[in-house]
Amino acid sequence: MKRLHLVSLGCPKNLVDSEVMLGRLELDGYKVVEDPAEADLLLVNTCGFIGSAVEEAIDEILRLAEFKKDDPEKLLVVTGCLVQRYGMELKKELPEVDLFTGTDGFQEIDTLIRAVEKGKSPLIDLRPAEYIMDSTSERRLSTPFFRSYLKVTEGCDNRCSYCMIPSIRGNLRSRSIPDLVAEAGNLENHGVRELTLIAQDLTAYGNDLGGKNDLICLLETLIVQTEIPWIRLLYLYPTGITDSLLALMVGEPRILPYLDIPLQHVCDNVLRRMNRPYGKGDIENLLNRIRSYLPECAIRTTLMVGFPGETDDNVDEMAECLSRWQLDNVGIFRYEDEDGCAAFNLSGKVPEHVMQKRYRRVMEVQAAISRQNQQRYVGRVEPVLIEGYSRESELLLEGRTRFQAAEIDGCVYITAGTANPGDIAGVRVTEAHTYDLIGELSGLDGQ
Repeated sequence: MKRLHLVSLGCPKNLVDSEVMLGRLELDGYKVVEDPAEADLLLVNTCGFIGSAVEEAIDEILRLAEFKKDDPEKLLVVTGCLVQRYGMELKKELPEVDLFTGTDGFQEIDTLIRAVEKGKSPLIDLRPAEYIMDSTSERRLSTPFFRSYLKVTEGCDNRCSYCMIPSIRGNLRSRSIPDLVAEAGNLENHGVRELTLIAQDLTAYGNDLGGKNDLICLLETLIVQTEIPWIRLLYLYPTGITDSLLALMVGEPRILPYLDIPLQHVCDNVLRRMNRPYGKGDIENLLNRIRSYLPECAIRTTLMVGFPGETDDNVDEMAECLSRWQLDNVGIFRYEDEDGCAAFNLSGKVPEHVMQKRYRRVMEVQAAISRQNQQRYVGRVEPVLIEGYSRESELLLEGRTRFQAAEIDGCVYITAGTANPGDIAGVRVTEAHTYDLIGELSGLDGQ
């Protein structure tokens, strides 16, 4: 039995690629181990989207390379976005690595590793980003058995001025509805209770397929052909959220009342420089439409501070909008200048210390909003997907409501009652904090 230690960095879309590699390698005789010192194969699936992600990936590669000093027979393999972006440079700078392959090649990881073992020399495999997985791809879930991601597209046709994804991942490529339903059925058979649909832009699903292939058709088919109780939607482009989608969500409670909509900014002048085709008025209209259809819908977004040309007045406007819009979950990011992006050549760069100040201000504004919003759950009984014992204490159970996505939002700490991982149970909320809730299991059937 060969032993494998895998580190997966970056977003859930990258995690699915890691799971495909795990599936291939387990078929090839590998067993996953937690301790890299015990592994024959050290594998890092990298993110290369922004500078901080690049630094994290390089640090992780160098950390694992230390284990090769004691055992030179170990193989060190690096895959993913970082390789697709910087492949040949990495090969020169990191001679410790035995194999590099990018975002198109990882699906043949077992074959590539055998080639390295046979040739006993470092190998780099770089191809145009054209691959897209399908339901026949070997995949071993790294998430708990009761939840999984379903990657419905690869690549992106949007051209945001700060984003490297199209140059790294290629243009939009959508999987067929029958293929996605087949994979969803396989996941359901393995116990998945929450299926999270992911893409770079979920609302663009099917734009490249033509005919009756879009997100609504996909959701309708998943509802009919599976019985998965929770279906969650992540990464919806603001201009792609239609009344038809909202009406479908109203009529189908299995599609969770949760929308992740990366707005990136609120000011018209900044959004134009970002090459985002909407303005503040469009955002306000969208939020009003969502709440008219789904008053209880949790709305999550990401916002960026420090984009070139942003002013203090723009940040004042962002803070005012957040106070007025009362969004449920907001991730704040600082702009990072990336060579290769159109924004790299824009004037009006914001100094780092100013960016930090703006970041802290917006974070404080949203934290106060979140604390207030969370109070509405106190006294309510909410369906909660039980994750198991808490990461904080084995005296507590931990779970998530419909309004909390795994890994990115808060959770529910359960102080009384018992349930099994994967159960959907009613929890009476007794306390609310800035991001997390506390409650007790009740007699309500959470399904």
